Amino acid sequence: MIFPEELFDFDTASCGESFEHQGLFEGIGYVWEALARLASYIETYLEKSLHQHNANIMPGAIVGPHVVLGADVTVEPHVYIKGPALIGDRTEIRHGTYIRENVIIGRDCVIGKSAEIKHAIVMDGAKASHWNYVGDSILGFDVNLGAGVKLSNKKITNDEIRIRDIDGTVYQTGLQKLGAIIGDGTQIGCNAVLNPGILLGKRCLVYPLTSVRQTYFHNEVIKR
Repeated sequence: MIFPEELFDFDTASCGESFEHQGLFEGIGYVWEALARLASYIETYLEKSLHQHNANIMPGAIVGPHVVLGADVTVEPHVYIKGPALIGDRTEIRHGTYIRENVIIGRDCVIGKSAEIKHAIVMDGAKASHWNYVGDSILGFDVNLGAGVKLSNKKITNDEIRIRDIDGTVYQTGLQKLGAIIGDGTQIGCNAVLNPGILLGKRCLVYPLTSVRQTYFHNEVIKR
């Protein structure tokens, strides 16, 4: 479960539209390698982009110079979008949210209140709506993070982050920062914590207050 096509259905429609940034995953091997090319992908996109669309940026929000906002995006007061960042059509960025460097957020997403997103890919329809931390992570289509969910991206021992697949194979990532990679439709309950380098398959259910410490396949119910 280490390849993009095992976790994400890129033909999933958002109002009849396929994922705009599917090219980010083309030609890579392991799914986490998309994060390594994120900065260069955004830079190239920004060079081709002509202007921001008709976003609703409310008074008190700060939007940096290297940010593209899609049509009908809403940015509420006291949001800081530092950028570089690409934010898709109809997405809501709610009060107090901090969007840091190298972030792609797809269409019809909800981010915040008071979330922090850093070096991450959030696909269409995903939600991190309340006090979430999403660092060095990938959220698939229609993933939902309950209130207070944290995707931890660094070991307290500062060790390299390794990924253990469902068959027990261990992969060296060469990274000291890598959060969670979450398949389409997975739901994470309130105040759960995902440890660094976690893979979750499609349509999993994670109970509230759970500490997730290993990879899980599709349709798993995770209670511990």
